[in-house]
Amino acid sequence: PKAPDAAAIWQPPIHSALPPEPAVAQGSPDQVTTLQAQMLLDGEAAPAPVLALTAPISFWGGVDPRTGDIIDARHPQCGQNIAGKFLMLPGTIGSSSASAVLLELVHAGRAPAAIAMAEPDAILLLGLVVAREMGWPTPPACRLSKTDQEGLQGRKAALDKMGLIRLT
Repeated sequence: PKAPDAAAIWQPPIHSALPPEPAVAQGSPDQVTTLQAQMLLDGEAAPAPVLALTAPISFWGGVDPRTGDIIDARHPQCGQNIAGKFLMLPGTIGSSSASAVLLELVHAGRAPAAIAMAEPDAILLLGLVVAREMGWPTPPACRLSKTDQEGLQGRKAALDKMGLIRLT
């Protein structure tokens, strides 16, 4: 008898703890497209304009906690406002005070509608966790790769509780 093909028998292990890789649905910019993100802080966000930052930002000294304005003069999006936007973060510049700034933004009603991070930032997310514990309406947060964030500026995005981002 012929021996079975080893490739047909062996199957790679499935790691259910690993999040699925984000995938882009096909479609032109004029069509509704979807992205799959990994949820970091649950919740849903209604459609909001995307503000896709092109450089990492420090919330401490980079964002005015009273207004949501980007105030770091060296940041490419200096002068833009993050309030009510679906904020795409390609990275963050660490400061243990970032969570306090985000907490102040939530309290002032100037927080983003949702936050997508290329890499999770536990310090920044702490501000949202504390705001939620205080009973304040808190934006959801998800992980979305830098590659998937590119080209989303100017579109509208909504996030569902399963991490599906609908872009129009």
